[in-house]
Amino acid sequence: ELEGETWGYADSLSFQAAIRDTVQLYDISLVVKHRTNYSFQNLYLRIHTSFPDGKELTQVLSLELANKAGQWQGSCRGDYCTLEVPIQLNAFFNQTGVHTFTLEQYMRADDLPGIAALGIRIKETGARK
Repeated sequence: ELEGETWGYADSLSFQAAIRDTVQLYDISLVVKHRTNYSFQNLYLRIHTSFPDGKELTQVLSLELANKAGQWQGSCRGDYCTLEVPIQLNAFFNQTGVHTFTLEQYMRADDLPGIAALGIRIKETGARK
């Protein structure tokens, strides 16, 4: 949850996942909860992944929160919409241990009102590599 439902440019969010199995496949998604008065069609963010061996990977992502007609994607109720965006399907981790995912908003505004909450969902697929 973001305080004041505003995501500041300097406010990064970190999530940790303890990985014990390097053969298991996972689906990794970002979950975004935003207000229906959010001013943009998308949300640019940077995701930094820190691995147990200290290496880091950074990606810039654009999450499409609305379609080209301006209709919100995901599930909307009242003043809020929640969207789960797959960012990597059938992923595997090369290392056991704690992996840290850090999210930074990467829009042109210092403060981004209307973003209520963000999260990362890592779900076992049941398949193995």
